[in-house]
Amino acid sequence: TSIYFKDFFINDFLKLNKCFSNIRAKRLKACVGGFLQRQDLSSLCKYRKPRLTLEECLMWKESFEKLLSSKHGLYAFKAFLVSEFSEENIAFYLACEDYKSTKSATKMPSKAKRIYEEFIGSEATREVNIDYETRDITQANLKSPTASCFDMAQYRIYILMEKDCYPRFLRSTAYRNLVNQLPVKSAKARSKKAIAARPPCEEEEPK
Repeated sequence: TSIYFKDFFINDFLKLNKCFSNIRAKRLKACVGGFLQRQDLSSLCKYRKPRLTLEECLMWKESFEKLLSSKHGLYAFKAFLVSEFSEENIAFYLACEDYKSTKSATKMPSKAKRIYEEFIGSEATREVNIDYETRDITQANLKSPTASCFDMAQYRIYILMEKDCYPRFLRSTAYRNLVNQLPVKSAKARSKKAIAARPPCEEEEPK
């Protein structure tokens, strides 16, 4: 009987400890995330050259493509994803862009293998969220690597970021604070700044 109760209390203790560990992990994630957002995005205004302008910052709202095509926009988006512990998506996307620009055909197999093992393989250290069909097709493409062997997987991750991460970035406090830190150059810009700083309104469903 004593052994039974001993095991019972040990199991309860382990469950309780796991519960507190989860709570601590969530708090740590929130603290670290907030710190990363404040540090990285504020540095866009102060330290990086050329300086970020309000016009460029507001342009990021026009499309995800415009955000990624901006040097400052890409930096801000990466910092945001790091703060959410989901930077593997943009890291994979950029790795694919770099891979496609590889000029030496002899380097492609080793680079392709490295990308697959880091982001797609079963033991990937920064595994991205893609469906099984895309994973299998990408794996088959690696048998004879070409510049387009990651295209399907890269497209899936691009759409995921465009539909999920990008809207959350625009709604984030970090982005709104960044807009508010930038100097206004005209009345028109002031109007755009006020609009960008407003929290987004939820669209009403049609009745």
